[in-house]
Amino acid sequence: MNILEIKNLSVSLDGKPLLKDINMNVAAGGRHLLRGANGSGKTSLVMAISGNPDYKTDGGKIIFDGADITALPAEMRARTGIFTGAQNVPEIPGLSVASFLKHSFLSHNPKLAAGEFLERLIQARTKLDIPESWLGRSVNVGFSGGEKKRLMFLHLLLLRPRLAILDEPDSGADADAQKLFAKIITELNKNGTTFLVVSHQEKFMDMIGNTGITTLSDGKIVV
Repeated sequence: MNILEIKNLSVSLDGKPLLKDINMNVAAGGRHLLRGANGSGKTSLVMAISGNPDYKTDGGKIIFDGADITALPAEMRARTGIFTGAQNVPEIPGLSVASFLKHSFLSHNPKLAAGEFLERLIQARTKLDIPESWLGRSVNVGFSGGEKKRLMFLHLLLLRPRLAILDEPDSGADADAQKLFAKIITELNKNGTTFLVVSHQEKFMDMIGNTGITTLSDGKIVV
C-alpha cells in the first residue's frame, strides 16, 4: 500500500517550470530516498507535496493515503499527518520555541491534554540533549545550522506524523548528530511514521537503510 502517490505532477515557480510529469510512489511504512544533483528539483518536489503556495501545480495530482490533497492548503496537509523538515527554516522573532511547539502539538492533537505535551517535550528534549534554555528563545533566531536541525527533530518527535518529509536532515550536523538523527528516524519508522528523505550523503542513508529510491534530474524522474 502506498501512503503517497505523485501522478504526472508538473510544477512551476514564478512562471518557470521546475518539475515535469513526475510519477512517484512512497510505500506506507517505508524509508524512501529522494536524490539528485543540486538543482535537479528535489526541494521543489518537497515544497509541492507540502503545499507551499509559491509552487504552482500546473498539472497532475498528489494523493495522500488515498485522498487527493492537490488543492489543500499547507496547513490542512499538515493536519492530515504530513510533516515537513525544510532545508531553510524561517526565523520568528518574539515567538518562543516552547510556545511554537505547544501550539503546533495541540493543533494536531486537540483531544490530548497539555500534560501529554509536557511529557513528550521532556522525553524528546532529553533524547536530543537539548538544554531547557532553548525553549525560551525565539524560533530559529541565533541558532546554528546544527542546532536548527535538533529543533526540527524535536518538533518531529512531538508530532509523530504519518509521513515525514525531511530535506537534507543531515546537512549542518556533525557525525554524532547524524547518528542520533538516523536513530530517531529508525525508531519513529518502526512506530508507524513513513519517511521521504532528501540526502546526498550515502553514509547517512546507510544508517537509515532506504526501502525505495527516486532520482531526479532537470526536473524529471531518472528511470
